[in-house]
Amino acid sequence: MQDIAEQLREKINRLPELPGIYKFYDAGGNIIYIGKSKCLKKRVKSYFVKSPKWEKVKKLVCFIKDIGYTVTDTHLEARLLECELIKANKPYFNSQMKNDQRYVYLKAAVYNNSNPLTVIPERDEDSFGPFRSRYTLLDIADSLRNIYPILKGGQGYVFEYHLLPVSLDREAFLINRNHLLEILKDSRNMDLFLLELEDKMKEAASFYKFETASRYRDILSGFKYIRHGIAAYENLLSRSIILKLPYTEGFKLFYISGGRILIKENFPALTEKTMKDFIKKGKSRAASGKWDLSADTELFINEKMRIDFRDVMYSEIMSLPEEMVTIL
Repeated sequence: MQDIAEQLREKINRLPELPGIYKFYDAGGNIIYIGKSKCLKKRVKSYFVKSPKWEKVKKLVCFIKDIGYTVTDTHLEARLLECELIKANKPYFNSQMKNDQRYVYLKAAVYNNSNPLTVIPERDEDSFGPFRSRYTLLDIADSLRNIYPILKGGQGYVFEYHLLPVSLDREAFLINRNHLLEILKDSRNMDLFLLELEDKMKEAASFYKFETASRYRDILSGFKYIRHGIAAYENLLSRSIILKLPYTEGFKLFYISGGRILIKENFPALTEKTMKDFIKKGKSRAASGKWDLSADTELFINEKMRIDFRDVMYSEIMSLPEEMVTIL
C-alpha cells in the first residue's frame, strides 16, 4: 500500500502546467491552504523541496495529506477564484483575504478635543474606505496631531511640525476637520497636501533636522496609503475595459465595467468583427444593468469583501502589456 508521501508525489507529477488554483488538505480532509499559479505543477512542486524558502512553508508541508486543484483559462480567473475560495473556506495557513470583516473605515470625527480622524468598524457619514489595516490608520490619525493646525495657504495647505501633539479648541478643530474633508474627498486636494508634506520633509532634511524629516516621511507614507485606498482605482475601474488574454485554445475576451466582469467569452482566433461584436454585446449588457453572476464572483457580496476582488482586478490589469488592454 502506498504511503501518503508517495501518493502526493504521484499527484504532483500529474498536475498540469496550466493556470489555476490548488488546495492542500490535512488528514481530516480540511482545506488548510489555497493558492494560485500560472503553472500549477511548478508552483506546487516548490513546496516539496528539501529547504523551503519560508518558515511558513516548512510548517505547512507537515500537515499536507492530499492535494486538489482547478484549472482556469487565465491567471486573472485563477486569482479571482483563489480570492473567492479563501473567503468561503478561510484556510488556516492563508493569512490574506479571509478576515475582510475586520477591515475598517476612516471617519472625520465630530469635535472631541482630540483627533479629527477616527477609525470605525462600519461605514458612516463622512467616512472613507474600507481599509485593511486598522493600526496604520490609527497611527496616521495620531500623527496628524503633530502638524495641526492645517490651514489653507495660496494654492495648497499650510502646517508645521510640532514636537508635542497639539490639542485644538472647538473653532480650530472644525476648521481642520473641513480641510481634512477637502483633502480626503478630492484627489486634487490630496495631491496638494502630499506635495506640501514632501516639500516639508525635504526642507527639514536640508537643515539636518532628520528626526522631523522622518516624521514628515511617515505622515506622507500614511496619506499615500489613504489616497491609494480611496482614489487609486477610480480612474481605471470606473471605465469600461476589454481584456484580450491568450490561453491554450486561443483567446479569452473579458468586458469589464465598474471593476466587474460583465461577460467573458472564448475564441479560437480574433478578428475585427469578433472584437466589434463582443464590445457591442458588452455595452448592451452594461446598459441593461444586468450582471452575470457566473462571470463576476463578487457581485452580491458586501463592500469589505469587494476590496480584495477589486485589488486583484486592478493589479492584474496593471500588470498586462498594453496590447492586451483596451480602455473604451
